[in-house]
Amino acid sequence: MAPACAPTLVERVFTQLRRDILQGTHPPGEKLKLDLLQAHYGLSSSPLREALNRLAQEGLVHADDRRGFRAAPMSVDDIDDISRMRILLDVPALAQSTHEGCDSWEADVLAAYHRLERLESRMGDGPVALDEEWSQRHRDFHLALLAACPSTRQLAWSASLFDQAERYRFLSARFRPASRRKNDEHRRLMQAALERDAATACALLEEHIQATRRNVIQALQQMQATRP
Repeated sequence: MAPACAPTLVERVFTQLRRDILQGTHPPGEKLKLDLLQAHYGLSSSPLREALNRLAQEGLVHADDRRGFRAAPMSVDDIDDISRMRILLDVPALAQSTHEGCDSWEADVLAAYHRLERLESRMGDGPVALDEEWSQRHRDFHLALLAACPSTRQLAWSASLFDQAERYRFLSARFRPASRRKNDEHRRLMQAALERDAATACALLEEHIQATRRNVIQALQQMQATRP
């Protein structure tokens, strides 16, 4: 008998599909045909449909009753909208977190920062190929900063927007000639939050989001310029 904590088929394929969409294995706008997905992931259509519907709720997949499923497209307008919504949600969530956070929140932020910093310190200065481990540690750090915000809905929306932005981070990393060193940004953000300096922490987070947006737009323009 499988252990009680074993992931369900839906959870397993949801995780695999989500990872492949984030990392560009399924490019933006690609039609996600059920027969091809069944062959690739070795599952029946039922768990695949459920996983695709969950990804549609997260904004990573577009669903159409007549045309099926597609990986969500990517555009300058879309990253502008994602960035704007992240600033509207994440910045006040961070301000609340710095006011509400307890000792365990501080410990979680420190631990998440340390795990991310150790990984980033091993990155070279050449072109960056972000991987699943970096993506998870980066996500853990940012969500840990917001975790003391008392609104569960706000945190859920922030997490969804973070994931939608993640596809763009993977894209921009492939087009940057050299890595954008993030560890100093993360360190200053972490320190301001733990010092309960909400104004500084919020300003740093907004600039962090805007810097990602600028890098993504540059990558999208480069990608457009290289198309035949």
